[in-house]
Amino acid sequence: METILTLLALIASLLVRLAIPILITSLLILLLRRLDTHWQKEAPAPLLIVQKPDCWKTKRCSPEQAANCIGAKSSLPCWQALRLPNGYLRDACLTCKVFTEAPAPKMQIEPRRM
Repeated sequence: METILTLLALIASLLVRLAIPILITSLLILLLRRLDTHWQKEAPAPLLIVQKPDCWKTKRCSPEQAANCIGAKSSLPCWQALRLPNGYLRDACLTCKVFTEAPAPKMQIEPRRM
């Protein structure tokens, strides 16, 4: 009888120390994912229209260079099309006249809805 009570006490302590916190954490994760999904549906990101600068004209590239240039072929601005694999901009782009004089896109801020 004493071993059964000891075993039940051990199982109860494991439930209290392990199973209940894991269950609460799982429920919290589920609720936060639902909340995130709700917020993403509620506020879609507005599309920003950015006029693409003609970098090949500013840099005076030859027609052959412009035809082979990734920045000229892409619908993105040249510094976006030429990003490094890790997402960083190239050093040449940071000092380029096309990048430094490019107009910054303006976001349209809507009033909050309650």
